Amino acid sequence: MALRHRTFRPPTPRWLGLAPFFLFAFLFLILPTLTIVFGAFRGADGGATLQNILDLNTSTIRNAYWVSVRVSLWSALIGCTMGFGMAAAAILGGLPRGIRAPLLTFSGVASNFAGVPLAFAFIATIGPAGLITFWLRTEFGINLRAWGFNLFSTTGLILTYLFFQVPLMILIITPAIEGLRREWREAAATLGATGWQYWRMIALPILLPSFLGTFALLFANAFGAVATAFALAGPQLNIAPILLFSQIRGDVLGNPGLGYALALGMIVITGLANAIYLWLRARSERWLR
Repeated sequence: MALRHRTFRPPTPRWLGLAPFFLFAFLFLILPTLTIVFGAFRGADGGATLQNILDLNTSTIRNAYWVSVRVSLWSALIGCTMGFGMAAAAILGGLPRGIRAPLLTFSGVASNFAGVPLAFAFIATIGPAGLITFWLRTEFGINLRAWGFNLFSTTGLILTYLFFQVPLMILIITPAIEGLRREWREAAATLGATGWQYWRMIALPILLPSFLGTFALLFANAFGAVATAFALAGPQLNIAPILLFSQIRGDVLGNPGLGYALALGMIVITGLANAIYLWLRARSERWLR
């Protein structure tokens, strides 16, 4: 009986294919986060200190955090409401089936459209000399500035953020709406429930964890956005990301330690929001499996 010669092959770990992901996460997520954490507690002389954290308790920084929270809350609330209505109309509202695919495609593109291009698009459209601003003033005599609208304000920033907040809500809430089973509605109708009773007692309680989880995600998404806000109005908007940028960019009056402390505070807030999103998403998946 002839013996077969087997070629020796070294064992390949199953997780070797994930090595690029772990390397990327370490270099661009874990390592910068650790740098921020240690920098927040490091003084100018290199020693450990709590002064950077204590310096956050100033009126300017408190107001910056409050404005950022307010902008994030309003953009998340309006974005969730509008996105849920659009997704529900496209899936359950009896609209033509051809609308759903373009809506999801546009949402996938618009949810990632931010930064300088988005700010320029809004300035060129509804800015002080924008196309729509000029058209409304010349054709209808409507002066948006006289009515109190200012794109370079918190209201304008919220309006700008909605361009990517609403599509993000559509993308995330669509699978949850699709998970509503037809049998549940038929069973409710058999028992004499009206459409409003079905939504109030069955559909909305099932969708509520997904809605609240997406709200938390949109809050974190808006709270950490800096490129759009800085390109839109620059330093005149006192929000936490812009204040952080001014502290670490190397100006004479900049304080890198305070910048690290500001970044740490933002990490804590966005981390809590993302943790809430993951917890609520896990709860919603129990019903939608």
